[in-house]
Amino acid sequence: MINFQKTTARSLARTLGLLGIAILTGLHSAADPLDDAKNAGQIGERWNGYVALVSSAAPSSVKQLVDQTNSKRRTLYLEIARKNELTLGDVERLAAAKAFKRTRAGHFLQAENGGWQKK
Repeated sequence: MINFQKTTARSLARTLGLLGIAILTGLHSAADPLDDAKNAGQIGERWNGYVALVSSAAPSSVKQLVDQTNSKRRTLYLEIARKNELTLGDVERLAAAKAFKRTRAGHFLQAENGGWQKK
């Protein structure tokens, strides 16, 4: 007999691991405009699992990149939430924690209070 709780926990852990990979590698390529914008200090990771402009003075192409990235992330988060019987908010928080942990030194992170800081 299969232990349902262990199977569900393993499935969730695997899915959340894939989430981290998808966020940080699968949603953009190696020659990545998102990384370029992060390196330039234009975009940072937010506390809610999405990216945002660090400065409103960013070019419109960077603003479009933020919108596209967040749309892809939301779609992925909704799918993970549905498959694992979680809320969207649960998945967003887990994704944010993974993204914060994997953010490179010198890139920006945004706290819940809205303040930006470099890692």
